[in-house]
Parts: sequence; structure tokens; C-alpha cells
Amino acid sequence: MLIDSHCHLDDYEDLPAILANARAAGVGTLLAIGIGDGPDTMHRALDLAHAHSEIFATAGIHPQEAHQATPENLAKLEALAQDPRCIAIGEIGLDYYHLNNPDIPTQHAAFVAQMKIAAAVGKPITIHCRTSELALPAAKAKYEPADAWEDLLRLIAEHWTPTGLPGIMHCFSGNEDQAARSLAAGFYLSFAGNVTYPKSTTIQAVAATAPVDRILVETDAPFLAPIPLRGKTNEPAYVAYTARFVAELRGISPEKLADLTTANFGVLFPASLSA
Repeated sequence: MLIDSHCHLDDYEDLPAILANARAAGVGTLLAIGIGDGPDTMHRALDLAHAHSEIFATAGIHPQEAHQATPENLAKLEALAQDPRCIAIGEIGLDYYHLNNPDIPTQHAAFVAQMKIAAAVGKPITIHCRTSELALPAAKAKYEPADAWEDLLRLIAEHWTPTGLPGIMHCFSGNEDQAARSLAAGFYLSFAGNVTYPKSTTIQAVAATAPVDRILVETDAPFLAPIPLRGKTNEPAYVAYTARFVAELRGISPEKLADLTTANFGVLFPASLSA
């Protein structure tokens, strides 16, 4: 069995077909990311989790919506986080890529506030981190010389690591040093379809060598469809392609990779084992 550890299921108009495709591909559990179209709709993933036994949910305010981390919306997140089907807070973190994203202090404040909520309920966090390295010049001018990875790891060290709780680096796209520091901070590395892209050699090196008990696979569907489906709308069934690619990188069978990543998900989220 495979697990898609990060997908945006509330983006699909025909979810029954998407779930049927996932089952046919051997995907038995899905973690639906509860950011919605912003805080007003971040409950939608949890609604799906209550309607489908194979779905679990997160809830969180994406860094692109950090300016909406108001007391009212944080209170809504606190309420959602209490639900047993909500097994993580996220995706949260930092995004220095788009010009119209909130400024750095606003993103930091939203990130810290949500880490505190996660700590209070004792649930892991799932992290979004996007740097300004490949951003348009105007966005680079807005966010540099700040570095999203450095800021992220510093805030985690200050506000999350002391809790002793784990987390996921969703769609890990960093380098070997950032991987090592993430692992040292108690995070799992989750690999999405972009690990299959020819230019993703650094991510591939990390996927090949990361500790066997700290790796996951995901789709980030409907985004980042893997090779050979790049450019198509992604869906949870396609996590099988990413898993097969990572298995080849590691020199193991796809079945072994599926067993390993499923076991890792179960360690991270024990509640998923009793569903």
C-alpha cells in the first residue's frame, strides 16, 4: 500500500473518480491539506476526512495567506486542530517567491502562531518553504537578502524543536545541508513529483541517501505531476510514479519503498493506523 502524504483534494470537481483511481493504483491513505482557498475554507479537507475513511486532514494558513492569520482565523484553526481526523497543522511555513505574498514579518508571525497551536494540541506540522532564488527580479528585491530556508530553520529551532514534536518537509526541494538540518530537527522529508524531473539532481541525491525511516512520498496534487505525466493535472494515483522513481534511486523495489514509506507515515501519525 502507498500513502499520498500531501494532496489538495478539495480542488477536484469529481472526487469519487479521483479516489477510485487512487485505490486502483494501490494508494490506501491520503492526507488532504486543509488550507482551502484561504482561512475561510480551510475546513474543507476535514469535511472530506469525515466523509471518507481513507482520508485524513490537516488545517492551516498557507504563508501566501499569512496576512489573514487574524485572531478569528487562528481561533478557527485551534478548533479544527482539536478534531481527531485532523492529524497535522499545515501547510505552514515561508514563501519568498511571489511578489504579492505578505512581507517577511507577517509571514514569520503567522508561522510562529501556528506552531504554537500545533504544539498545544501535540500534532506534527507540515512545512512549505519556497525561496526567492528563482523569483522574478521584483520579488527578489522584496525578499532578498533574506533566505527562506535560513529563516525557516531558525524559527523552527526557536519555536518547534523544543517541543520534541516531529513534522514533514513537504515537497522537499532543498539541498543536502538543508536536508541534514531538517532531519536533525526531527522532520521527515516528503518527495513529490518534482524529484522525477531531469534537472532535480540535488533533490534526487537527497532522496537517494536520506535515512530510510524518515522518507515519505506525496503528489501535492493537483500540482507537480511526475514524469511521464508532467504537465497534466496531478492526482493521488500518480504517487506510484514518484514512489517507483525514488525506489530506483535507492536501489530497492517499489514494493519495499511502499512498505517503508507507509510504515514511516504510521510512526508519524499513529492515529492513521487505527482508521
